[in-house]
Amino acid sequence: MANGSATYDAKSITVLEGLEAVRRRPGMYIGGVDKTGLHHLLWEIVDNSVDEVMNGHATRIVVTLHHDGRTISVSDNGRGIPVDRHPKTGQSALEVIFTTLHAGGKFDNDAYKVAGGLHGVGASVVNALSKSLVAEVRRDGRTYTQRYKRGKALGPVEPGEPARGTGTTVTFTPDTDIFQALDYDSALIAERLDVKTYLNKGLVIQFVDEKAKTSVEFRHDGGVADFLDAVNHRRQDARVAPAAFVLERELEDDGLRIHLALAWTEATDEEVLSFVNTIPTRDGGTHEMGMLAAVGTAVQRFMETHDLVKKGLEIKREDVREGLTAVLSVCLHEPQFQGQTKGRLNNPEVRGQVESMVRPSLEAFLHQNKSVGDAVVARVIQAAKAREASRAAASQVRRKTAVGGKLNLPGKLADCDSTDPEESELFIVEGDSAGGSAKQGRDRDVQAILPLRGKVLNAEQAGKAKVLDNKELTDLVSALGCGMDDQFDPARLRYGKVIILTDADSDGHHIATLLLTFFYRHLPGLLADGRIYLGCPPLYKITWGKETYWASDDGHRDRLLGKLPSNAKPDITRFKGLGEMPAKLLFETTLDPAGRRLLRVVVPEEDRPYTERTVCDLMGKEPEARFKFIMEEAYTAKDIDI
Repeated sequence: MANGSATYDAKSITVLEGLEAVRRRPGMYIGGVDKTGLHHLLWEIVDNSVDEVMNGHATRIVVTLHHDGRTISVSDNGRGIPVDRHPKTGQSALEVIFTTLHAGGKFDNDAYKVAGGLHGVGASVVNALSKSLVAEVRRDGRTYTQRYKRGKALGPVEPGEPARGTGTTVTFTPDTDIFQALDYDSALIAERLDVKTYLNKGLVIQFVDEKAKTSVEFRHDGGVADFLDAVNHRRQDARVAPAAFVLERELEDDGLRIHLALAWTEATDEEVLSFVNTIPTRDGGTHEMGMLAAVGTAVQRFMETHDLVKKGLEIKREDVREGLTAVLSVCLHEPQFQGQTKGRLNNPEVRGQVESMVRPSLEAFLHQNKSVGDAVVARVIQAAKAREASRAAASQVRRKTAVGGKLNLPGKLADCDSTDPEESELFIVEGDSAGGSAKQGRDRDVQAILPLRGKVLNAEQAGKAKVLDNKELTDLVSALGCGMDDQFDPARLRYGKVIILTDADSDGHHIATLLLTFFYRHLPGLLADGRIYLGCPPLYKITWGKETYWASDDGHRDRLLGKLPSNAKPDITRFKGLGEMPAKLLFETTLDPAGRRLLRVVVPEEDRPYTERTVCDLMGKEPEARFKFIMEEAYTAKDIDI
């Protein structure tokens, strides 16, 4: 403990009541107390007004930055926040909304079908972090006003003069005790408000800057199509085809509404602006993933239908997306955002819904506008050729450096002919005998073989000095070319796949475990990049009549035998090791990409603590953990090779 004399009892537990938690930890609610957090207060209030627009209750919003440069007002012509007494609290509904976390009309689909504010904290958070806030409501033919200071009401809701129409006006001044500075960015505010009008056809937003004595009005009846034009104009990117793809659809059963506009440009990057219920999702999410997947599939199907793919040229999704500019706006009932600042959409079902709406529509658009489709395909092919040319040049430099530079390749390495790391494979094979069969049966163009003698050093029990002195492991690092530990450089990796290929028995599993331990401790970057694989050679060959089956273990053998007729008498051969398999048979069952089975070794971030504990316990120096594991799991082991 940091302080041994400190007392930790019930009195040590602090209970924050009301909005005090917001003032103590503002970053949890607005992301910070810098410029971003300051502007987030405004976005929360504006989004509440936009929610009225999305549900058909408002058409106009006025945002005013007052003379002091710190106070802001947001006014709309929506329904007006209710002011009658809340049945549970006995307070005015207006006061409940501005002084209570998780209070609002967006927790069911009665008051709002779709909304950007979902957690019922926006208005109350703004109130808590404001030096002063005034809420003015126009409804039922009268004006109602309530004033607040740092989240607390200064008095009851006051009925005022008769008023026409309905709506809400919120005026607030952020608290200097909370924020580092109160410098609002007029240009940033104007840009954000402009975007809102693109995403809501017919909405008018007026922005008044009293300090600068300016007033501007935003309205865009063309919606996302106009937004796309504005984005391309800002980027000064020329389209590859004159017509953009525009989609506006709604799934009635699911309540999902989508507005999408996209086009390809001559730019070398992509720009996707995505929104959920008009909230910008700067980190993307499932809606964006679904749209991009649909674009890739639609374009590739169009190319296949019209036989536009040139032989020998591989088209990847990144080629299809190069130069793409898209504006995607979706509205849904129950969005699940990542955090209160709503930077990413997490609804898993939305990906499939968006993909199913976009793909067939885009594919039909390309077929119906073949000149546009042809121009897009030409752009995609251009990107693919540029990518391959760039990769080939970079690969040639890397391999020449690896072979002709400081790196000395081990003499027992049977290298491949390809200079492209992404198509090259290194098989780490158990023993010289298996290595000989693998060298004879491999595809010399892209497959390299490195035989290892016996069981390699346990890197978990050995220091770095011992690892560097171990010939088998240093040969492996030399063959890979990327270095290890703090010298690791993924750009120098000579093989895109590193495949551990050992016998399908307990000794083979042990060797594979030792190699994985080495990679985990000294080359974790290869695991993180998904470069490490386990080869799965067959342990049994089962022949019955003209049929041949391959079984990877005893259980697989028994399942295959169970599928044969009861009177069948198959011939069963158990391989003692890879070395006794003929080269042709080894290629067909284990090396050939068309028939082999590989297991990619990954360590998900959430599993790292478990992985770390497992490696330490089972491969470390302390025997107690292994003894405990053996005693607890021994009953599960069968037919151990001793």
